[in-house]
Amino acid sequence: MEKVFLFAGQGSQRTGMGIDFYEQCLSFKNAVDSLEDHDRILRIMRDGTEEELTLTQNTQKAMAVFAVGIVRMLLEDGIKPVAACGLSLGEYGALFSAGVFSAKEYVDILSFRGEAMAEASEGIDFSMCAVLGADRNMVQGICEASEKGYVAISNINCPGQIVICGETEAVRWAEERIKKQGCKRIVKLNVGGPFHTRFMEPAGKKLRDHLSKVRINKTAIPVLSNATGTFISESDDIRELLVRQVSSTVLLEDNLRKLIISGYSDFIEIGPGKTMAGFVKRTAQALDKQINVVSIDSVEDYRKAVRI
Repeated sequence: MEKVFLFAGQGSQRTGMGIDFYEQCLSFKNAVDSLEDHDRILRIMRDGTEEELTLTQNTQKAMAVFAVGIVRMLLEDGIKPVAACGLSLGEYGALFSAGVFSAKEYVDILSFRGEAMAEASEGIDFSMCAVLGADRNMVQGICEASEKGYVAISNINCPGQIVICGETEAVRWAEERIKKQGCKRIVKLNVGGPFHTRFMEPAGKKLRDHLSKVRINKTAIPVLSNATGTFISESDDIRELLVRQVSSTVLLEDNLRKLIISGYSDFIEIGPGKTMAGFVKRTAQALDKQINVVSIDSVEDYRKAVRI
């Protein structure tokens, strides 16, 4: 059985994530136990406060640990990726499932990335919000015209959901003008840093140095790049795409459109949560295409998924 693997991003984490798998599924447990420092991150996943788990350096490693265990289970149950896509840190999961990194490298890279992004966020007065139901060109134009400082589009997730981020006063200025254009709903997001903005450029420089020491294999299946919105080609430098991704707009809607237009219709979200499933459903609806998507957040979800 072949499916497109979708990997969730930061914000999908929750206290208790993966613990039911670790306690009930030997394959998941063995995969996680083979990773360095797994005891500490499992403790945070099981017993940590929401605040502790939300720290960028903990979130990214926890999400990677969860994905390693689920991918191992899926492969052993005969469910293989035919293509892969992820949201922000989820792109690393997609590359892992495509054989670009080993499990150890995948977790180590995201651990490093999380720490670098947390350091880059220190001392910055920022705000991030989701703009719902607005045109991306209109939002882009308002951000570029900011009179109160830096604000930019950090994510284009699906039709009708754009995320903007930047200096707090600039974001407020942009919100007011977006509302004047008829946008009725803007939701403030509680995140650990001004991700996918120019404030992350110092993290990108550190990531470039770190990735220079990592073996990068060719993708065994098609994988989408958040930075370009397109499939990664053989001529692309994956390291540079990942460096660029950390401080540029995440073009997830473009990724999902590419997949659906290319004929992919069977998706499985490797969570936790069901955010990616919602994004791909909305994108398919906008394209008037039929798709199937299931999300794996719990052991019960997994048992339903492997019966499909």
